Amino acid sequence: MIKQYEIQLPAFKRGFHLITDLIMNEIPSLPETGLIHIFIQHTSAALTINENADRDVRVDFESWMDKAVKENEPYYTHTTEGQDDMPAHIKSALMGSSVSIPVMKGKLNMGTWQGIYLCEFRDHGGKRKLVVTLIE
Repeated sequence: MIKQYEIQLPAFKRGFHLITDLIMNEIPSLPETGLIHIFIQHTSAALTINENADRDVRVDFESWMDKAVKENEPYYTHTTEGQDDMPAHIKSALMGSSVSIPVMKGKLNMGTWQGIYLCEFRDHGGKRKLVVTLIE
């Protein structure tokens, strides 16, 4: 059986944000076993799974991404939507638009220190929409 849900996240400031609980609060229940696939419908934000305990990890992710993909580069031609837009597209492509997580015993089967991140790459990205697919 397959079920799908659309979730609208609130606007987040630029950075890496734990959204595991926000997602799970919108899903009525998980199957006993299966798979959850989460897809973000945007090209300037991304999803990933990583450390959920130490906030410094998220800060370091943002610092590294901003150094690796700089704003205001003279070779960018897509500039009409702001100085943060083209770098946001590149960062999104590097990080990815979806995550898949096994479901076991009715719970996400992630590691102890893992959480789902929204990677917001725009200064004012606004609300973001996710499509959650549950496969039983």
